[in-house]
Amino acid sequence: MKKMLLLLGAAFLSLTALADEGMWLLPYLQKMNIKAMKERGCKLSAEEIYSVNNSSLKDAVVIFGGGCTGEIVSPRGLLFTNHHCGYESIQQLSAVDHDYLKNGFWAMSEAEELPAPGLEVRFIRKIGDVTADIVGNVPSIASQEEYERITTENIKAVRDRLAEENPGMEVIVRSFFGGNQYFSFVMEVYRDVRLVGAPPSSIGKFGGDTDNWMWPRHTGDFSIFRVYAGKDNRPADYSPENVPYRAEKYLKVSLNGVSENDFAMIMGFPGSTERYMTSFEMKNLLETQNPQRIFIRGERQEILWEDMMADDAVRIQYASKYARSSNYWKNSIGMSQALLKLRVMERKQAQEASFQAWAEKQTLPEEGYIDALDKIRRAEEQAAPYEAGMQYISEALLGAVELLTPARAFVNLSKMELVDSIPDPAAAREVLAEWYKDYNPATDRKVAKRMLAITREHMQDLPSFYEEVIDQRFGGDIDAYVDYLYDHSLFTSGERVAGLIDDYAPAKIAEDPAVELALSVMKKYFELAAAYREKHASYAEGKRKYIAGLMLQQPRKAWAPDANFTIRLTYGQVLPYSPADGIEYNYYTTLKGVMEKEDPENPAEFTVPERLKELYAARDFGRYANERGEMPVAFLANCDITGGNSGSPVMNGRGELIGLAFDGNWEAMSGDVTFEPELQRTIAVDIRYVLFIVDKFAGAGWLLDELDIVQK
Repeated sequence: MKKMLLLLGAAFLSLTALADEGMWLLPYLQKMNIKAMKERGCKLSAEEIYSVNNSSLKDAVVIFGGGCTGEIVSPRGLLFTNHHCGYESIQQLSAVDHDYLKNGFWAMSEAEELPAPGLEVRFIRKIGDVTADIVGNVPSIASQEEYERITTENIKAVRDRLAEENPGMEVIVRSFFGGNQYFSFVMEVYRDVRLVGAPPSSIGKFGGDTDNWMWPRHTGDFSIFRVYAGKDNRPADYSPENVPYRAEKYLKVSLNGVSENDFAMIMGFPGSTERYMTSFEMKNLLETQNPQRIFIRGERQEILWEDMMADDAVRIQYASKYARSSNYWKNSIGMSQALLKLRVMERKQAQEASFQAWAEKQTLPEEGYIDALDKIRRAEEQAAPYEAGMQYISEALLGAVELLTPARAFVNLSKMELVDSIPDPAAAREVLAEWYKDYNPATDRKVAKRMLAITREHMQDLPSFYEEVIDQRFGGDIDAYVDYLYDHSLFTSGERVAGLIDDYAPAKIAEDPAVELALSVMKKYFELAAAYREKHASYAEGKRKYIAGLMLQQPRKAWAPDANFTIRLTYGQVLPYSPADGIEYNYYTTLKGVMEKEDPENPAEFTVPERLKELYAARDFGRYANERGEMPVAFLANCDITGGNSGSPVMNGRGELIGLAFDGNWEAMSGDVTFEPELQRTIAVDIRYVLFIVDKFAGAGWLLDELDIVQK
């Protein structure tokens, strides 16, 4: 293991090319990246971007909610992120008589800012390389079982130590390079976050599913929140007595715009990549995982969309659910197409052949590199049927049939039996009341009929309720069974569930058909999961050795770890691209394109607000226009991002905010598996468009007064 620790250090010190690829770890910017960054136009030092002891750019970038990035832009805790990141909070605060999704929301003073229930913001206070603490005492020839036992104990010890040293903070330890390196992150979690401003969906989601992942793009994908704290500036539960968070570090906002070849960098929390994916894993992805996800979600989304378009109340209830589902659905479609078109499988196979030849010639059998790929192959092939079944249960039943959610809340999953009691009835009522607010039993009934039908059609090893209930009691009639389920289960009603909580006894729901269904589904899921773990047991060791071996094989290459929702920095340039022969895309779009895309036949995706038309017709762009007199909307940069980077600040060479990252481009949807430098682009909403909408469209110019705006 000492050999691997030395290897990681060497990999961090040898940067041999100015590659755009890389979601880089902040503690190693000085060793790995800053020279290349400065050559491209960065004016900051590594210390100004990330400092262990002093305030730095890192302190203005936060985890927003459970899966996005945000940035602090004022000394009073004002926060910018994407509209789609704030979408769930906007939806939760909306109703038919105050539809903030449709009409937008703008506070005209701090007193009008709306508390966003359950929303949290996390600041990264400390980052530590704890590799030596986690793997330093692991023997180099340790089995995977021994490796996992020792590292699990060491991770707990590190977390316990850091938690004691940092009271009140949240501590996580993350694995990098397949378990060959570890970092710790100490975070401060702020729980009082309030909605300040959001454009109507006709701006914030302009283009809808049609334009999602596409360029040219004309979406004003931003929303504005504010972080609140106790009087001591520390995290506090919501209270009217809380005050805006006093930010020691916040981003300046630049109105100077972007030009082709300008330096650009993005700091944020990329969620997940699989750049070290093997051809065996890719086969599973292309033949099973993506096709199943695309089919299942597509079937459900058709039902949701029909009901949403027919009823405003249902539209509001399901807006966030639909958006979450459709985003990854379209991502899966694009990913499969790009992987095949760009012949990524063939490149992976060539890399594996090279690795195997090196391992057999240069390493010893006991080091574990020679059979690393074979372990991955066997694991993927043997576990594939069980993984497919787990995905069907997860996507089509647990993730689609909503009635199962409250029913499962009353099941002790470790014992697969009903809970004996409700420990905190008040808290349970509050959680379930919030859930039922966005639940429509009639829509869920339609979904359940379709999901149970396609599960029977496509899943090999079905949960027992198909035979024991649907076949034996309903003659195989799924629709009749689902009607009985929704007609007789108390879990279709939030009021009845609240009454159950007030006077709970297991016997009251022991025969409820939703509980019967939930128990059957979960039992099958756990059976499949146990078989999957058994058949997939050799994978982790094979993958850990394969990644370590690649680094040994190419010691002079600068290796970047996969994304795992920890803070990273990527840098590149503002650039156009050519997706195909004869097609050249500009690096920016303007408000003119918004007007050109208006489509009365597709009002759900391409409606343009009248006020925006008026501003465009009058050319009333104020100080936000570019030097050509155009109103910029979005721009491109060849930075390396993925999901989780949504809302990340795009900054110029001085660390000033020039845009908010919100998407990638369709032609490079393979980016989570392999970076395509000629094709891969980050799509960002231009900060000038953000401020134009806030000021000119919404009339909320008071918010700009607290920004530090830079303009030549």
